[in-house]
Amino acid sequence: MYKSVHGGDIYSEQNNSLGKNIVDYSANVNPLGLPVSVKEAIKNSIKNCVNYPDPLCRELIEKLAKYLNIKKEYLFISNGAADVLFKLALTVKPGRAVLLAPTFADYEKALRTVDCKFTYYELQEEKNFIAGYDLLKKINSRVDLVVICNPNNPTGKLIDEDLLLEVLEKCCRTGTKLLLDECFMDFVDGDKAYSLCSKLDKYHNLIILKAFTKTYAMPGLRLGYCMTSDVSLIKGLHENGQDWNVSIPAQTAGIAALDEENYLLASKELIRVERQYLTAQLEGLGAKTFGSEANYIFFKLEKPENLAELLRKHGFLIRECNNYHNLGPTYYRIAVKTRYTNRALIKAIKEVRRNALIIGNY
Repeated sequence: MYKSVHGGDIYSEQNNSLGKNIVDYSANVNPLGLPVSVKEAIKNSIKNCVNYPDPLCRELIEKLAKYLNIKKEYLFISNGAADVLFKLALTVKPGRAVLLAPTFADYEKALRTVDCKFTYYELQEEKNFIAGYDLLKKINSRVDLVVICNPNNPTGKLIDEDLLLEVLEKCCRTGTKLLLDECFMDFVDGDKAYSLCSKLDKYHNLIILKAFTKTYAMPGLRLGYCMTSDVSLIKGLHENGQDWNVSIPAQTAGIAALDEENYLLASKELIRVERQYLTAQLEGLGAKTFGSEANYIFFKLEKPENLAELLRKHGFLIRECNNYHNLGPTYYRIAVKTRYTNRALIKAIKEVRRNALIIGNY
């Protein structure tokens, strides 16, 4: 039976042995939830569902292009960001790729569909899981694609901007495409956040991946997109999938979400404060954290070894990271939520650690 490797599988965990509803810390979704205006837009769109959705997402693309200050021809809208990955694999059919490790599992999953071979650049704990300039040595004319998640998932670490620009330039020289996943950049503090969106005109080998999913708390709708100045690639993405993969409610939600400037500002501030709170609390419990810049915290906790399993019994679902390449069983990732919920999670961690100590599971 197929088993998903991702967080967010609340359906397998609807009720645990204690009969508690699960609070999902395994999925990195905006803790403020869907904006009210987006909810209303979705409800109002239902009457239009008697029609097929616009296969070209024209109204959404028009508004998104103005929002991003790019040409609308550079945009491809998809059924979530992961949908782009599989279409991109089918369109480009890369023979060789360079991936960071650890990183988001669906890069590898999508590339395996076209029998792509991988070279891993392994991020080291002793270097705080930050990529160094030796990454450039992995890029050569035999590499068709380099994939970088920035900030990275699950670590939440940003790659140095100067290094990333050198990676982009070397990829250009070697004829290598660079797929840059910026899905979590909207949660990075303003003085640290940066995008390579302004480089699209110059570098036709650059593809930037984004999603409404995490930013506006709409994973159930599935809405993502990519940007590239390679318009032939945009055409290929359309050709390698069905025409109606983005529903009317999803397109309508995206259009409404782009007006939610105050919502984004409030989200960033909440996440900044609560990320600091959770980091301090986890470190106080003996966990090692790594300075995440995103809306989730990556940490290492040696004991108890079955932390995720124990927390499920207390009604909390966290992301075990032992199925990431280059990570072991003592690494975890949790989303940043509101103070009320975060306190409850920390209380549960304290309790399971105390109980484990009593029964000798340390």
